[in-house]
Amino acid sequence: MPGTNCPIPPGTNYTYHFQVKDQIGSFFYFPSIGMHRAAGGFGGLRINSRLLIPVPFDDPADDYTVLIGDWYTKSHKALAGILDAGRSIGNPAGILMNGSPDDAPLFAMESGKTYRYRICNVGLKLSLNFRIQNHLMKLVEMDGSHTVQNDYESLDVHVGQCFSVLVTANQEPKDYYMVASTRFTKYMLTATGIVRYAGSNVPPSTELPAGPVGWAWSLNQWRSLRWNLTASAARPNPQGSYHYGGINITRTIKLASSVGLVDGKRRFALNGVSHVETQTPLKLAEYYGIADKVFKYDSISDEPPAASAAITAAPNVLNATFRDYIEIILENPERSIQSYHLDGYSFFAVGMGHGTWTPASRKTYNLLDAVSRHTIQVYPRSWSAIMLTFDNAGMWSLRSELWERHYLGQQLYISVLSPARSLRDEYSIPDNTLLCGDVTTLPKPPPYV
Repeated sequence: MPGTNCPIPPGTNYTYHFQVKDQIGSFFYFPSIGMHRAAGGFGGLRINSRLLIPVPFDDPADDYTVLIGDWYTKSHKALAGILDAGRSIGNPAGILMNGSPDDAPLFAMESGKTYRYRICNVGLKLSLNFRIQNHLMKLVEMDGSHTVQNDYESLDVHVGQCFSVLVTANQEPKDYYMVASTRFTKYMLTATGIVRYAGSNVPPSTELPAGPVGWAWSLNQWRSLRWNLTASAARPNPQGSYHYGGINITRTIKLASSVGLVDGKRRFALNGVSHVETQTPLKLAEYYGIADKVFKYDSISDEPPAASAAITAAPNVLNATFRDYIEIILENPERSIQSYHLDGYSFFAVGMGHGTWTPASRKTYNLLDAVSRHTIQVYPRSWSAIMLTFDNAGMWSLRSELWERHYLGQQLYISVLSPARSLRDEYSIPDNTLLCGDVTTLPKPPPYV
């Protein structure tokens, strides 16, 4: 992210190295600078369990990645120009599925066999509903966690989220449509892709399965999602051996979104501050000991300001104490759905509700088997509550996955520093790290030990 890494200069290459450590599941990558995500450049990531760790379902006959998302016809530069001028980019032009608008089959299945489909919403703005003609989908994993294996006719996939399902080829051998359609909009956009049974020459039915209607259906589906307590994930011990509901909360942070004008131009904010990128990435400034020259910590408080408060444009960085167990409330006072992602962590999405959160809302929390995940939706004029232990040292992006909002400031960074400066908690900066801004000519700090 721009707050942790310098951008790769045009015409050059850069190699990232990352350790697949305590995570399994279905994810996707994308370019994070400006509006580059609107140009594509995204793709799926599959992180499989180690061979000695049991997986709670049999190996599928094949493993497919389905990337769905809204699409704009304007270039990423044109979209950025519209936003820089203080205007909205408006509604998408359409929906794409794996980038293929034609009628060629995307996937093939053989009768009697079971297949894994990893479905990710890689779009910029819209929640989508995904379904397959005449086929049930058994949910087995989402955002890196194994789930209770419920069957669904369709799934709401919000921006930034990934679901992994098993589909058994138990219907008449022919072609079938996969369908992705918009949710919570006054207009309907739809994309289709063909799944072909082996040997089929029968086209799919033109009668597409209808999608769900309304917010209540989506909220009830979210409530049906449960963590598989007996299944292993990245480690051999069962997921349910971590009893998150019994940990004392050490801090509660309430974050409310807002929209307004700054210097006559539209901006989005969290707790009254609209994030502005810095020439020196925040993490580099912190690592090189010049954070006070680049940004100020805690420019927002743990409580939202009054709704009438003016928006301030500035770098938005929160301090979190290493290994604190923190409750974060995401409040959405607006009339459209929102989606948030936290880098560096998985969190427990313990609650959702309509209206404004109060301490009494904790009585509705799921403290037993809420799914551990990294992206969560917040319904209009509602709240979502997440909990996590900040035990991963670094500078982590908490952001709106709706990219217009992200670009115009609805994001912040959470700084988590280990007082030990130990390799046990955080690696030293890599030797090939790109440098920019105020750290370009500074000597490299001593490595962690």
